[in-house]
Amino acid sequence: MAVIEGQIEQLKKLKETLEQNKITRFGSIAEINDFIKNYEAEKNQIPKVIEKEFDTEIEHLRTDLSRCQKNYNDLKNDVEKQTNQQIKELKEALTLLMCKSKKSLFHRLFCYPKTKSIERKKTRLEKNFENIISKKTKAELKKFSRVKQKLNDYTSNRDTYILERCLRSSQKLEDIKKVIDSLRNTIAGAIGENSVIKEIKKLSDNFHLFNDFSVKLIPPIYNKREDDRIHSIQIDHLLVCESGIFILETKNWSEQSVDNIDLRSPIKQIMRSSYALFVLLNSQSRHNIGLESHHWGSKQIPVKNLIVMTNAKPKEEFKFVKVLALQDLNRYVTYFNPIFNSAEIESICNYLRMRMS
Repeated sequence: MAVIEGQIEQLKKLKETLEQNKITRFGSIAEINDFIKNYEAEKNQIPKVIEKEFDTEIEHLRTDLSRCQKNYNDLKNDVEKQTNQQIKELKEALTLLMCKSKKSLFHRLFCYPKTKSIERKKTRLEKNFENIISKKTKAELKKFSRVKQKLNDYTSNRDTYILERCLRSSQKLEDIKKVIDSLRNTIAGAIGENSVIKEIKKLSDNFHLFNDFSVKLIPPIYNKREDDRIHSIQIDHLLVCESGIFILETKNWSEQSVDNIDLRSPIKQIMRSSYALFVLLNSQSRHNIGLESHHWGSKQIPVKNLIVMTNAKPKEEFKFVKVLALQDLNRYVTYFNPIFNSAEIESICNYLRMRMS
């Protein structure tokens, strides 16, 4: 399988925009496509889904209420038992002291302070019995009351709550749809670029694909023919293989877009990048890339230009740029004779990694 590096530019833009709008429900382009296809059905299902979820919440509250009631009752019984046991033990202690005090005046004087202390404790427990129980069970009773109040509120105002939630969910869904609609071109671009990656993955590991390859050129490269100083290049995909380097620009255009004279020509865009990349690679290749020498002279790194159309494709042919349908891509890039070995491919890839901005 081909080696894939980097993330496609359109997908980066897509994720950034979704994050800015706090939309987290999508994990892939496929999920976004499913959302677009099923938007109306999902919108129509909102009342049914909300009603089911709300009734499930009520059932959970009923379960929680039963659990809270049991916890409160169990705790109350335990506290009552403990307090009654304490009173019982104090009574037994008083009975024992009374028996001792009857033996002599000395015993009576000795037992008197203890007797009074125990009587005070017993009286305090008996007098404050309900307050003690209430204090020690207060937290559990509060939980029980809170759940009971919420359950009563939900059952009494069920329709109101469901309506409010439906309105909120509908608005949230509509807001997501507006964001997705504003990203139609970005989504189409991401779908197109992703389909190219899937196709390239079918090739052997002698093929290295760099997604969203971008380089800042300091100093800029001057294109004398176009009188243009190129300060940076940004390429959808850069494919490195035994036969050289392919610049791949992906366009997921409809037939109407292909025929639209107002859209910027991708030919000019790819030619500009191709010129700068060729100069960058071949002016420094001997020193920084480390290609094996040939007895005829220094090797050159060829750069071939491809525009991959994942939807409609123009019928015309163009100078210096090959325009291909997606299904023809792999057959084309494997057509050329190899000029680099595996070590040279890795050296080229390392140089490109180093130069990427």
